[in-house]
Amino acid sequence: MKKILITEFMNQNSIRYLKKKFNVVYNKNFWKNKKKLENIISNFDAIIVRNKTQVNESLLKQTNNLKFIGRLGVGLDNINTKYCKKRRIHVQPATGMNADSVAEYVIGSSLYLIKNISLLHDGTTNGLWPRTLLNSREIKGKIFGLLGFGTIGKKVCKLAKNFGAEVVSFDPYINKSIQKKFNIKLFTLMKKKPIIINSSRGSIVNENDLIRAYKKKLISGFALDVFNQEPVSKIFYKKIDKSINCIITPHIAGVTDESNIRVSDFIVKKLIKFFR
Repeated sequence: MKKILITEFMNQNSIRYLKKKFNVVYNKNFWKNKKKLENIISNFDAIIVRNKTQVNESLLKQTNNLKFIGRLGVGLDNINTKYCKKRRIHVQPATGMNADSVAEYVIGSSLYLIKNISLLHDGTTNGLWPRTLLNSREIKGKIFGLLGFGTIGKKVCKLAKNFGAEVVSFDPYINKSIQKKFNIKLFTLMKKKPIIINSSRGSIVNENDLIRAYKKKLISGFALDVFNQEPVSKIFYKKIDKSINCIITPHIAGVTDESNIRVSDFIVKKLIKFFR
């Protein structure tokens, strides 16, 4: 019987179904112990991870029978895909399975930020009653600029249009050298003080420049669900205070009860089909 290792949280019903067909070892905290993973990985035919388990060359070199890596999500930043290809290890992301969750996060953040909800909330709870101190705007008639127009981008587009917004998109192939150019100079070109939302990858936005841009009133708010360093460092937290119109969340845009079920079931089906 094939042996499957699951190192991060996964839908329990999916795990139970998987156990009917395979020898499954599950611990949602396995990802924390790198040495233990390296010691046991040689016993497994497949591994299922999220984004915290670092499936790097160091770990992959310890494998003997590994043939399948299931990613409970979309991004493959934590998996050395080049080395996997060399070793003929199949890497399976859950493409599109959390797209609805991320799209809803983007629209929800847009509504929250454009209406200055956090600033109004803090002002009200502090007894200021800031009813006329801050402007609240509508999404209708505004322009959504989407960097990337894949499955998630298309869903955001549809939702935004349902609110009466206009949508423009750009989908380049962005390599690391281009990502580094996304700095304070680009913020100065944004004439309408836009809201910036990043729910893709931390490297897309320079976080320090983003805060500088806000303080210089080049943008009117921002939402960050992904970061260059996760968990976020205390140095970054210190730069965020209640005077900033922002949303900071711990990489959860694509993680909902519903998406967890879809993502988990999808990987289970792909794994079963792979070893059939």
